[in-house]
Amino acid sequence: MMDNGKRKPRRQLSPEEKWEVFLEVTSQEISQADAARKYGVDVSVIVRLRALAKDAAIAAFTSAKPGRPATAEAVEVELLREENERLSEALKEMAIELTLHRGRQRSGFSARFPRV
Repeated sequence: MMDNGKRKPRRQLSPEEKWEVFLEVTSQEISQADAARKYGVDVSVIVRLRALAKDAAIAAFTSAKPGRPATAEAVEVELLREENERLSEALKEMAIELTLHRGRQRSGFSARFPRV
């Protein structure tokens, strides 16, 4: 906070600055805390930036075929397939929970209030 009680405006890093921060922190030239001070951002921004870079690199490596560069469309399709798989699994889990819940309602059985 500033002296007058107002917050400082948020600092938006450019893509080039983000890359520079990533390189400096990853090569251990400076710590995450030092990078945050240097660029005028919170440490959580540095942590998220590193996680984002890692996720993007893994997605690019996953979608790349040996000897063939991956297209942006192929990367996006792979990310969408992974998201679809994750959502499908979540939907299956919710369907099972709903089925179990409805079954309890019909049978009159309740774990909270056992029959006497």
